[in-house]
Amino acid sequence: MVNGCMLTVMSEQAATRGERKERTRQALLDGTLALAAERGFAALSLREIARSAGIVPTAFYRHFASLDDLGATLVDDGITALRLALREVRRKPDAGLSDTVRFVFAQVGPKRELFGFLTRERHGGSAALRKSIALELQLIVRELVADLSRVPALDSWTPPDLEIAADLLVATVTDGIAAYISAPSREQDVIIDRTVQQVRLIALGMGAWWPQKER
Repeated sequence: MVNGCMLTVMSEQAATRGERKERTRQALLDGTLALAAERGFAALSLREIARSAGIVPTAFYRHFASLDDLGATLVDDGITALRLALREVRRKPDAGLSDTVRFVFAQVGPKRELFGFLTRERHGGSAALRKSIALELQLIVRELVADLSRVPALDSWTPPDLEIAADLLVATVTDGIAAYISAPSREQDVIIDRTVQQVRLIALGMGAWWPQKER
């Protein structure tokens, strides 16, 4: 009975430590988003990020290997998670382009600070972060190319044509997200509707596009 009680206490202590560690990790991420909104990620120091979470600088390394590792985690929390969610949406047979665009904005809405960070840092001062964001966006483009290649009406399209279309669609939605993040709440629905219309227009234009081998 005593041993059982001891195991229970140890298990509770381990859970408490794990919870504290997760809270501190999240505090580091939240603190980074708040600080980067003022000056950009490249201008931040490990010391001030640690201070924002209420820990000493050396304790930072219990959670992240480096500032670049922290930045990569934010990319994972945003673009990578969105890419995986989009993958699930595309598996639904009745999901059209308009539904997918609205789904994207539904994911962005609750994480405006995170996606605001990613939007700014996509062209920001941190080369490592720019590269990480670009790679994730390119993965979305590649997956969209694979989807488009399965559309019967696009059977005659070459891979470069499919990539042009996918890149244009992703760029349009990405620009829409940037506008949505910076807009006041009263204008956000208008931006979503406009982005949906832009995507529809691109899809309509694709029907009149001549594949490269025919030009």
